[in-house]
Amino acid sequence: MGNRGGRFHRADRTLGVMRWKSKSWIVCLCAFKIRRRTVFGEGYTELFFLDEPTALAAGHRPCFECRRTEARAFATAAGAPTAGALDAMLDAERRDGRAKRMHAWAIQSLPDGAMFADRAQAFAVKGAHILPWSFAGYGPARARPAHGTVAALTPPTSLRALVNGYAPTWHGSADESASCEFPLHQKR
Repeated sequence: MGNRGGRFHRADRTLGVMRWKSKSWIVCLCAFKIRRRTVFGEGYTELFFLDEPTALAAGHRPCFECRRTEARAFATAAGAPTAGALDAMLDAERRDGRAKRMHAWAIQSLPDGAMFADRAQAFAVKGAHILPWSFAGYGPARARPAHGTVAALTPPTSLRALVNGYAPTWHGSADESASCEFPLHQKR
């Protein structure tokens, strides 16, 4: 779960125009310290992601309250001295006005956990494979192309964190997808 630092939904639970008000776009735990919230209630608008690679591709970063260990590891790997600096870096990279900013990137240099778009399909990079993304989970793995430039959805600051060892939490379908197409062990 994540949020963008404030409430940007209307009383009828539709999204309003203030979605880009804050630079702090974070990824939180769904359960933390037995807190109970009404989704789209008071305080902030909850956003739900398939997994952390999806949230990173959207320009979010780990929360410094409920995911302190992950947030510190991410900031260190990204080379950001403070949460504020990290938020400013990501804000400059994730959007162009209100549109999603994508970055031309060599596919062979994208790290595990990075996401890119090809035509109308999003993919996640996992080892030597790319996994087609959907709201329901990842599809069957495909071999990662050896070369070419793609439109990276994951901002450069998050790519740097992934390159420097930050390991995001994947949805279970990522492992299932990779094992269906490319089994690690075959029965004899």
